[in-house]
Amino acid sequence: MSRINRHLLPTRFGQIHCRETGDGPTIVLLHINQQSSALYLELMEKLAPSLRAVAVDYPSHGMSDHISVQPGISDYAQCVVEVLDSLGIERFTALGEATGAAVAIELGCRFAARVDAVVLLNCPIYRDRAQADIIHAPLKSNLRPSDPSGFPVTRTLDFMMENDPSHAPLHPNQSWMDRINVAQIEAGRDRWQALDALNAYDIGKNLEQLDCETLLLMGQHFHYTPLLDEYRRRIRRLARAEVIPQARFCMGWEKAEVVADRVIAFLHRHDASLK
Repeated sequence: MSRINRHLLPTRFGQIHCRETGDGPTIVLLHINQQSSALYLELMEKLAPSLRAVAVDYPSHGMSDHISVQPGISDYAQCVVEVLDSLGIERFTALGEATGAAVAIELGCRFAARVDAVVLLNCPIYRDRAQADIIHAPLKSNLRPSDPSGFPVTRTLDFMMENDPSHAPLHPNQSWMDRINVAQIEAGRDRWQALDALNAYDIGKNLEQLDCETLLLMGQHFHYTPLLDEYRRRIRRLARAEVIPQARFCMGWEKAEVVADRVIAFLHRHDASLK
């Protein structure tokens, strides 16, 4: 296993935690809401022989400092850039899943001069803020329970597969569930910040403004995969769109080897220095 280094780096959002491993061109990994960089350990291992992988915990997530104000996706993108600045990294590829896909899009739009390419895993899309709020309302009611004070409580695999299978991998194990539970507790009562940031972000509009080479990977059973043709219409520099068989949510965890293979092949076409 590749050695994974961990850093706490100063930003305007406080001390931000990240994991880093590998050598070569940099790829920054951006996690799903209410999760953390810990869900990318397997993907980092698969990418490390060819790439320098940096996985960042958003403010209020993982081991990063908490913030009391509601951030936007643009704040997460700014935070990532400040982390990379502290690591001495100028150019990079942005990879994100779900909420992380929105952050990757924002990085590609706002920091285009620094972003070599964008990789979108299970990218969501909404008609508007109202639709996003309606879609995610069940998460705030009974699918992600809290104690009477609003602090998240842990869930079991049986609970996930019975009540919320669409937000679980096809074949989750206890290691995955444990990491999800830890990430929920780490986020605490701030756990809705990233979801609310995603809901407020005009992902469709920003997809159309993205002007970077883009790889789109969607899980076969992910709930937005049937809209694949819409993504093809909106992404102007779409290098490839592929549906990964037997994949659903948390594809970066469950299908780490497949995702890494596709990412390395995609970047190899654009950077001859990859091994």
